[in-house]
Amino acid sequence: MITAMALFAVEDALLKWVFQTVPIGLATALFGLGGFIIFLLWAVATGQRPFQRAMLSRIMVIRFGFEITGRLFYFLAIALTTLSAATVILQATPILVVAAAAILFKERVGPRRWVAIGIGFIGVLIVIRPGADAFTPLSILAVIGLIGFAGRDLTSRMAPASLGATGLGITGFFALTMSGLAYGLWAGETWAAPALPDGLLIVGVIGVGVTAYSALMRAMRTGDVSAVTPFRYTRLIFGVSLGVVMFGETLDAATMIGSALIVLSGLFILWRGRTAQSGAVTKV
Repeated sequence: MITAMALFAVEDALLKWVFQTVPIGLATALFGLGGFIIFLLWAVATGQRPFQRAMLSRIMVIRFGFEITGRLFYFLAIALTTLSAATVILQATPILVVAAAAILFKERVGPRRWVAIGIGFIGVLIVIRPGADAFTPLSILAVIGLIGFAGRDLTSRMAPASLGATGLGITGFFALTMSGLAYGLWAGETWAAPALPDGLLIVGVIGVGVTAYSALMRAMRTGDVSAVTPFRYTRLIFGVSLGVVMFGETLDAATMIGSALIVLSGLFILWRGRTAQSGAVTKV
């Protein structure tokens, strides 16, 4: 899990670098296409069916829409705002997933976890700072990306069992390709073959992104999920560090306070959820 989070942070940093010279839609589409081809070849090499009827199921279509929303708006946030702020806001995804699961799926969430959810969202507001002089409307891009990723995670729970990590990888990177194409058309970008250095960077992003995704799937499918999930928050450390080192970003008090609230509330929610499950098993 730590390896996956480190690589995802590197992916974000490399993409932000690429976005400085390559149109956002083009870079996103090439990244998605590269990952799509790799997972497609992986499926063929391992004797799996790369395309299945289950990919066209209703829940997968909904997941596809959330995937496009999350990927596109988060990449826009990376390109147009600081990497540090976008990374911090993204850490609220598990908090939103728990809140949405309680509302939509009637999962049991006690008052303590609801308080923690509220504190986590306060942390997001502190980072965004609506109404303050430092507020930038572009911060909303990361919030929309957060909503998209939370929706993707929720619908992933209901994804057909026949779709393994490879199938989800194929659909996920295909969605990323469509995100780039859609944004390129909407923004009226002029596309041309990237220069050699930019092309090599995009190839590097593809390799890092696919490896990160594979490491994440391996972590989530091995051992106790509740034990490895808290290590998702290490992405905050890697992402913020890369933002400071590579792009000269600075962290103010509001960002650090908001980060602390988001991480602490998220860890508390995970801990309470694990405690509740252990208690239920003991009673049974």
